[in-house]
Amino acid sequence: MKAAILKAAKQPLQIEDTLRPRPAGDQVLLRVRACGVCRTDLHIVEGELPPRKQALIPGHQIVGDIVDGATAQLPLGTRVGVSWIGGIDGTCPYCRRDLENLCDAPVFTGYTVNGGYAEYAVARSDFVFELPSALDDLHAAPLLCAGIIGFRSLRVAGVEPGDRVGLFGFGASAHLTIAVLRSWNCEVYVSTRGASHRQLAASLGAAWVGSETDKPPVELDRAVTFAPSGDVVIAALSSLRKGGVVAINAIHLDRIPEFDYDRLLWGERQIRSVANMTRSDARDFLKLAADIRLQPKVTVFSLDQANQALAAVKNDAIDGAAVIVP
Repeated sequence: MKAAILKAAKQPLQIEDTLRPRPAGDQVLLRVRACGVCRTDLHIVEGELPPRKQALIPGHQIVGDIVDGATAQLPLGTRVGVSWIGGIDGTCPYCRRDLENLCDAPVFTGYTVNGGYAEYAVARSDFVFELPSALDDLHAAPLLCAGIIGFRSLRVAGVEPGDRVGLFGFGASAHLTIAVLRSWNCEVYVSTRGASHRQLAASLGAAWVGSETDKPPVELDRAVTFAPSGDVVIAALSSLRKGGVVAINAIHLDRIPEFDYDRLLWGERQIRSVANMTRSDARDFLKLAADIRLQPKVTVFSLDQANQALAAVKNDAIDGAAVIVP
């Protein structure tokens, strides 16, 4: 099969032929239909996350058909999605507390095991999700991480219907999150760099849109940060009402600068991190996405263009999400 392979951090992916994987007893083999490109893929390729596997095939937003390893619950031909969490040990203290997203020994798709920048991929059968027919391949792929983790961020922030919610940064995840917020009748305030991102936010129903240095005109009940920048966290915190929450939606953050506790955090404001996702998050979000007919804005790249897709994400050169089609 053809695949895009990371041989060394900070080096371009190599597009080459490699052996098609064989599913183990608890796995299914998927013929990949599409794979979304996530900023986490960029962190892996650029070495901002430590390498976990040699000759890695990245990609963890996989849409594919089951072609081997079928079960009674997942027959041949079933179209499924695969996300970032590809498995857990099931025995650690966090798994026993129903906190599988914090598992001590997780499997990460496209990081600790090979992912979906390829024509075929394997996945644990208990960590794939049957996709609703209302979600086509191209629009389902970005939902499988950017969408799910954005949805979990709203849960971590404690968003309730009708809240005033700030989104700081407006890339692949935020442009899906705003659709959920709008379906909950929330007022959405977007602060982001890039004129095209601001235009997209306005077109998707944001009540207010500003640049990364602009402060929303109201105090926010909740905020979610999407940029891997500590400065953005402080900007979000400074926009909260007392008792408000900032959820940091980033697997990697440069640093959080020193800030004034009395002015910014006192008053029972909170900063919370968002770590991975659970299967419950995935199932709940995919059902909601189908119900509200969520349609991400996507730009399609061929597998041969995997490096260009990553560069487009890095440089904010596209609105919405990038999707690779083998």
